[in-house]
Amino acid sequence: MAIYDHPRLLPAGDRALTIELADEISPEVNTTIRALGMALGRLQLPGLVEIVPTYRSLLVYYDPLTLPIADLEARVLGLAGAKPASLPPPRLLQIPTHYGGEHGPDMDFVARHTGLSPEEVAAVHSGTDYLVYMMGFNTGFPYLGGMSARLAVPRLDTPRTIVPAGSVAIAQQQTGIYPVESPGGWRIIGRSPVRLFNADREPPVAVEAGDYLRFVPIDERRYREIESEVQANAYQFVVTEKV
Repeated sequence: MAIYDHPRLLPAGDRALTIELADEISPEVNTTIRALGMALGRLQLPGLVEIVPTYRSLLVYYDPLTLPIADLEARVLGLAGAKPASLPPPRLLQIPTHYGGEHGPDMDFVARHTGLSPEEVAAVHSGTDYLVYMMGFNTGFPYLGGMSARLAVPRLDTPRTIVPAGSVAIAQQQTGIYPVESPGGWRIIGRSPVRLFNADREPPVAVEAGDYLRFVPIDERRYREIESEVQANAYQFVVTEKV
């Protein structure tokens, strides 16, 4: 694991600071990033606006009139040894998913490209617990790591203008689930009736960086049952501690 001896501090405009800790993407690096972010947040520094963990860096927004960058950088350097053990135990959320058919318009392409049957694609995809490395692109969109290289496929040549909320998709060696209806260029292999984002829920986003997601195959009947529960605000995510 190539973690730097000292963090790289890179200004991102006049109101943000990028903190790089390593030159690779890995669960270990990401855990260290999140531990640093949590330690920085606990300081409750006046002028500290927002802390955003990414794959291998931390983006910190601040008010330069209240928190001079030199003071922020000094605080960051003082926390560079934050221990991942300080993080809470990771959660594991189950994401019921109907693979293929009308919910997975790109499943046949993925099967042909990978040399697997649609059933094998679903089995491989659902056979891994995926780390939420970061949130981005759209409200509540989780970037997940850990997908098998057997499922690596190219993005669409032309992105779709509308991807339904709940769509489960893959691109290269990444997978994710669209939390809201939006454009998108990943290959859709299934859909979940659950919603990761709900403006009427507290918190509105069901997952956060550091969680794990497990896609659980369901049939059409169960999809419709859960869909009804979601519409009635009666659905509860199955959440356990990641072992």
